[in-house]
Amino acid sequence: MLENTIGLLDQIKDPTELRKLRIDQLPEVCSELRDFIIDAVSTNPGHLGASLGVVELTVALHYVFQTPYDLLVWDVGHQAYGHKILTGRKNVFHTNRKYKGISGFPKPSESIYDTFGVGHSSTSISAALGMAVAARIKEEKDRKIVAIIGDGALSGGMAFEGLNNAAVIKSDLLVILNDNNMAIDPNVGGMNNYLLKITKSRTYNRLKQDIWEGLGKLNGFGPKARRLVQKTEQALKSALLKQSNLFEGMGFRYFGPVDGHDVVYLTEVLRSLSYISGPKLLHVVTKKGKGFKQAELRQTEYHAPGKFNKHTGELLDCECAVNKPPKFQNVFGQTMIELAEKNDRIVAITPAMPSGCSLNLMMEKMPDRVFDVGIAEQHAVTFSAGLAIQGMIPYCNIYSTFMQRAYDQVIHDVALQNLQVVFCLDRGGLVGPDGATHHGVFDLAYMRLVPNMIVVAPMDEIELRNMLFTSQNENHGPFSIRYPRGCGCVIDWQKPMEAIPIGKSRQISEGSGLAILTIGTVGIQTSRVIKMLQKDEIFAAHFDMRFVKPLDVEALHMIFTNYQRVVTIEDGVLLGGFGSAVLEFKSDHRYNARLKRIGLPDQFIDHGTTEELYRDFGLDQQGIYKTVKAFMLEE
Repeated sequence: MLENTIGLLDQIKDPTELRKLRIDQLPEVCSELRDFIIDAVSTNPGHLGASLGVVELTVALHYVFQTPYDLLVWDVGHQAYGHKILTGRKNVFHTNRKYKGISGFPKPSESIYDTFGVGHSSTSISAALGMAVAARIKEEKDRKIVAIIGDGALSGGMAFEGLNNAAVIKSDLLVILNDNNMAIDPNVGGMNNYLLKITKSRTYNRLKQDIWEGLGKLNGFGPKARRLVQKTEQALKSALLKQSNLFEGMGFRYFGPVDGHDVVYLTEVLRSLSYISGPKLLHVVTKKGKGFKQAELRQTEYHAPGKFNKHTGELLDCECAVNKPPKFQNVFGQTMIELAEKNDRIVAITPAMPSGCSLNLMMEKMPDRVFDVGIAEQHAVTFSAGLAIQGMIPYCNIYSTFMQRAYDQVIHDVALQNLQVVFCLDRGGLVGPDGATHHGVFDLAYMRLVPNMIVVAPMDEIELRNMLFTSQNENHGPFSIRYPRGCGCVIDWQKPMEAIPIGKSRQISEGSGLAILTIGTVGIQTSRVIKMLQKDEIFAAHFDMRFVKPLDVEALHMIFTNYQRVVTIEDGVLLGGFGSAVLEFKSDHRYNARLKRIGLPDQFIDHGTTEELYRDFGLDQQGIYKTVKAFMLEE
């Protein structure tokens, strides 16, 4: 037996060490694990609240199930820090989300305990079902498969598709519903209201207590246990059918709700459920941010709080200080209020990210014109289409990487019908520590492929405001505006908005011999690069193209006629992006000018700070300078 001399957590190198402990030692493990997470995330920012909320559940899962043989599939992965620490990564956890360090999300290439790569929500049930079916085909009858999904992720349609299929396939699958009434922002919708009714039901709670006390006394799964389970199911169905239990109706055996912060009780429940075959769902009630007062009280803010004082909870990070440019998100949020006050047809939609995209500002002033639809990107787009076809002007704000999930709806429900939906793609470009699952690098390419779509990217905050204004000024059909996370370069941004002629670029500086064409905020550092080139007697003209689609063909004809060398720069993938569009134009019109494209390669990019990543791929100021200078020196 391990002695509690240097701390139990320090003695746990992997879950096999955890399983050597007595069950009455697990509360101490949880306490130490929670303190470790708080300490680590206070100085190395990451996802705090979600991981604190599942400390007991994480310990209980690894204590009961024989991981890594038994498979745990975490949904999204925001809550997986405790899992990482218990599975051999405690000593390297200080590198979490850092350049060349461990990922902030489960990643199979990183650990055998990370069974599935996750970053977008609502995938766990489908993935776990696939694993359960594979185990059945391979006759691994003793292998247990567990999906852990939050109530926020359960609002995603894919989660219901997985539940629906799992109930029919009848594989041995345990779904754990981690119910904390939160995603990043508070949960919304019918499913959230339904779960609240279950957790508050006296009938459920009385029945639950009787059931779990009975199951907890069993030392195996013999005839006595079977009779109890049958009796339990009969009682459950009788009580639950009165409340139309969704999970029971779909074919799952429903158990709960249970206290997700009683690790001993959870352990007993999980052990008992491990003897029950077929699809089953355990409803666990937790508190996001559990054990850290500020995170419990300010759950949205402490989802990913940046650096903070672990003693007082004071937030220490400030991305945009006083007298510095504002975040693009805040410019978007404030501009939406200005536009909506003048145009009563404007509405706004977000899939569970009102604070992240700053639509919470408009929501406070115009709550009946802002719709948080939950983690449901596909629904968000088609819901927007329904609004548009009835004459409203919906601004559908979805992070670039999340918009990938609704691509068919963009094409079929919006573009095919040429509807006036404005897609506001937040987090365009490389986003830093969240890594490959969150980098918004594909949108310029995938949006320009869609007929009827206008694709723009502002260089600065003023251009963002003008593009938002332009998109509602006339019915231009579907309109995509992409912009990055964080601050730009303009302090005095609250100027009167102006309409931008569709498909028209602007020339920033004059030059000869060389033209540099940029799209989006990469134009800011390009302006600085042009000044550096002047010292080498290279005088480049700079064009902020603004539109990927339609291209400014008049400007391009002039550029390829008057400049011998042309450079395109974008913070998106080169394959099919802005540079490709210019290359196609050059080829179609048989211009002889030499063209150099600068952008991101055809690969998935890991995590790191944006500065480190842009430096690695030559999109920082020095990298652009070296590439352009070398291009000019080529024979």
